Amino acid sequence: MPSLTLYAATSNAGKLRDFAVAASAHDIAILPIPGEIAPPAENADTFAGNALDKAVYYSRFQPGAMILADDSGLEVDALNGAPGVHSARYAADAGISDPADDSRQIDLRNNEFLLKQLAGVDDPARTARYRCVLAVARDGQPLLTAEGSVEGRLLTAPRGTGGFGYDPLFYLPELGKTMAEVDLESKHALSHRGRAFRALLPRLAKL
Repeated sequence: MPSLTLYAATSNAGKLRDFAVAASAHDIAILPIPGEIAPPAENADTFAGNALDKAVYYSRFQPGAMILADDSGLEVDALNGAPGVHSARYAADAGISDPADDSRQIDLRNNEFLLKQLAGVDDPARTARYRCVLAVARDGQPLLTAEGSVEGRLLTAPRGTGGFGYDPLFYLPELGKTMAEVDLESKHALSHRGRAFRALLPRLAKL
């Protein structure tokens, strides 16, 4: 039996998979929150603000349980940190995609829009980072947060079929691969979400 169960406040299959892989190495179970719960508005201007808001909101529907929420995204230096907290709805905010589309179509449109925004930006200036903030709450009270990030560079065309979001464009120079080309175990070791989760562990142990 796992030593701890966290309920993940997300319906994103890619995030749930990443969390499960990260947690399995530490005797922690990650489960989706049961039932259909209308999502809260994500209108904070920081990753930490959105993650905390989500954790606190969902914790009110699961009394006594620890709720894990995240907010994460891509920060592109040449775009002054955009898309940032708008990463998941980058193309939708520009009127290019429909938020009701399935996740694969949303990812495709976001990547296409990002490439258009970076047209003409030379390779040395295509630096970016993935950033993730995790938050844990229980019974409507925030308990803790942790953060992780990973530096990379954005390609001019997607590579790889794994991962989700901007992974096919996010190139890791030290591996010579995009995030969509690495296996799940390697992704956990180096990804922003994996790093945030490892930063969370010692704080969880103190609760």
